[in-house]
Amino acid sequence: MQALMGMLLMAGASGIAATLDQELAAVAADQAMPLASLSVLAVRGGKVQYQFQTGQRRIGAAAAPANADTMYRIASISKMMTTFGVMRLIEQHLLELDTDVGQYLGYALRNPHFPDRPITLRMLLTHTSSLRDEAGYFWGAEVAIRDRLTSGAPGMWAGEAGPGDYFMYTNLNWGVIGTIMEKVSGERFDRLMKRLLLDPMGLRGGYNPAEFTAEEIDNVATLYRKRTVDTEVWNPDGPWIAQVDDYSAGPPAAPANVATYVIGSNGTLFSPTGGLRISAADLGKVMLMLIQHGRYQDRQILRPESVAQMFSQQWKHNGSNGDTYRGLYQSWGLGNQRFGRGRLVEGGGFSAAGHLGDAYGLISTFVVDLQRGNGMVSLIGGTGTDPDSNPGRYSAMTRSEERILTALYRHAILGR
Repeated sequence: MQALMGMLLMAGASGIAATLDQELAAVAADQAMPLASLSVLAVRGGKVQYQFQTGQRRIGAAAAPANADTMYRIASISKMMTTFGVMRLIEQHLLELDTDVGQYLGYALRNPHFPDRPITLRMLLTHTSSLRDEAGYFWGAEVAIRDRLTSGAPGMWAGEAGPGDYFMYTNLNWGVIGTIMEKVSGERFDRLMKRLLLDPMGLRGGYNPAEFTAEEIDNVATLYRKRTVDTEVWNPDGPWIAQVDDYSAGPPAAPANVATYVIGSNGTLFSPTGGLRISAADLGKVMLMLIQHGRYQDRQILRPESVAQMFSQQWKHNGSNGDTYRGLYQSWGLGNQRFGRGRLVEGGGFSAAGHLGDAYGLISTFVVDLQRGNGMVSLIGGTGTDPDSNPGRYSAMTRSEERILTALYRHAILGR
């Protein structure tokens, strides 16, 4: 009888997976917003329950399908991954959340409109530092970030709200964080993150494709849009156009002038804000580590108290203390967003924390319910139409994202 019940359960799970495969393939092929590729993963009860890939990691003469090991430039989910490195440095007593970061940088970091108010790592990690992106947030190896931060350039600093007063999602915060990490460790950011997080967990990829193996390079997804690279002109009937990570003509080059780069002078170089290449499968390993209170297999990657602190609420919108970006941002931890029950899946019911990403055609999601051990990863490798033409029905996400997450939640997590 037990064997029969086991066979019935397996048959039911197989049927659910087949239904889910079909739903996700239909989303990827939908002409309202076709997707160049899609790689997803779902965790239920602390175990990987489902994985699926469709579409092409490369399009054209060297076409190749997406697979379970395909790595994507995951955009702003990289911020959360960078924060894991920050938490490890805090555990090593090299950093503190509420220390004036000028002590780490070696110079005063001040909003010129509020010169008497120190900026802390906690403020940077919660987007309340009063830094802004309008004056730029990425520079080459020859640029010292100190010169940009202290230049007084328009758009670098908020004038109406000082450090700690107001939430504004700002990429530059993570450029400063990467610089601080280099300063206190003496290591270049891309290699530091491999030492702190990627290598201990056996994760492939990293923040610097120039140091990938040939096998890794072959399995990096090119990100596409049906849009020219430097304009906003879309042509849904035209070809897929590579936006980033197109290695068809040769392997990735190292950043210009990196050989003479001074460690700690410009943490934007390897994009702690958005530059990590990693697969959905390896993001699933990170998710399991978090669910298991910082432990992965036989290694304690982060202390349980570090995980708890990182995902505890640090900022909450009260109606006037932040820009919510069409209601998307309501609550924030350290380097991660906290999502309410009605903002991720249709009909609500899934409360989680994590991060979203959107850059170069890539649209990404990492969301995990640490209490119940459930979570979802979605990596879209490019869109064929303007995402703004495919808005969500109940969230600030696209309708494609809503459909993907809802399908994963209903079938892979709830088992319906």
